Amino acid sequence: MSKFRVIAIYLPQFHPFPENDEWWGKGFTEWTNVTKAKPRFKGHYQPHLPSDLGFYDLRLPEVREAQAELAKEAGIYGFCYYHYWFNGKVLMERPLKEVLENGKPDFPFMICWANENWTRAWDGGENKILIQQNYSDEDARDHIKWLLPYLKDHRYIRINNKPVIALYRTNIIPNLESMIRIWRNEALKEGLELYICRVESNGAYGKEYLIDGLDAAIDFQPHNKRGFNKRKNILKRAVNKIHRKLFKGTGLFAILQDYNRYVDYIVKQDFPDYKQYPCITPSWDNSPRRGRNYFAFKNSTPKKYYYWLKKILDKFKPYSKEENLIFINAWNEWAEGNHLEPDQKWGRAYLEETKKAIEDAENES
Repeated sequence: MSKFRVIAIYLPQFHPFPENDEWWGKGFTEWTNVTKAKPRFKGHYQPHLPSDLGFYDLRLPEVREAQAELAKEAGIYGFCYYHYWFNGKVLMERPLKEVLENGKPDFPFMICWANENWTRAWDGGENKILIQQNYSDEDARDHIKWLLPYLKDHRYIRINNKPVIALYRTNIIPNLESMIRIWRNEALKEGLELYICRVESNGAYGKEYLIDGLDAAIDFQPHNKRGFNKRKNILKRAVNKIHRKLFKGTGLFAILQDYNRYVDYIVKQDFPDYKQYPCITPSWDNSPRRGRNYFAFKNSTPKKYYYWLKKILDKFKPYSKEENLIFINAWNEWAEGNHLEPDQKWGRAYLEETKKAIEDAENES
């Protein structure tokens, strides 16, 4: 095993399914938001349009195979699929379900439960809820039983033979300790020990959130800004919050940050004094989803992305031989402007810089 295992976060949104047809209109997929995007300031890179893979449909096995091949060539170890479970109702499950059933692609994967409410605001908030999360011990038991076939798959990413599961928002799960206990007990009945991680986003930061039962945390960039530009943006954030309440979820201000300044700040920060796997992002721009109430980086480039990834690879000391995960957000979040997949502006540059950073770090270690 190499010193690092770099995992790209993967969005399974790119195919039509009945709920999207009902909520957003017939034939809606994430590409709908992507293609409607437009520049909102001078030099704004929008829309992001795909090149090598085109406007793909994730129901096609050929697409999933092509994605895995691109990732392998770039030195990426595996994908972390977002998983959407709502009390037995599963959304967007088809791509990963077919990966499991068909045994292809032969590429490592893990699951992150995106346990937010599904809303029209795309942010898991309380306004305009389309489908809601309800937590109970019974649901926890049903959920882990549903997940077990995936966790048993030989491709599933493990640490010390324990399948790794990520929880996106642990701070909104009221029965978290009970849920984790049930998950572990049900998995043990099938001969599996679990390695459960908390994603650091949406207010869940710091050692106090690593309750008994969780094994580690996963940084989530750029949500976990660690104080960057806090004073500069605090007024805009406050006004946006008020404006969203008054005017049905829309904000008044965009928040822009310079990618170069942000990266230079983040790479100087110390890792926390608890077990946390690092994360970086090639860019960020959620204006296609959020309209004028968006957050975006400006001036992001493949070369600066290489610098960030290489610095993190140099700085990160795995906690053990297999506790060596590093996450990239994301493989294909096209409507949030953070994708490694090739586009019409940069081609395969982000994939090439990923490979170069990993190889350079491995050779120097």
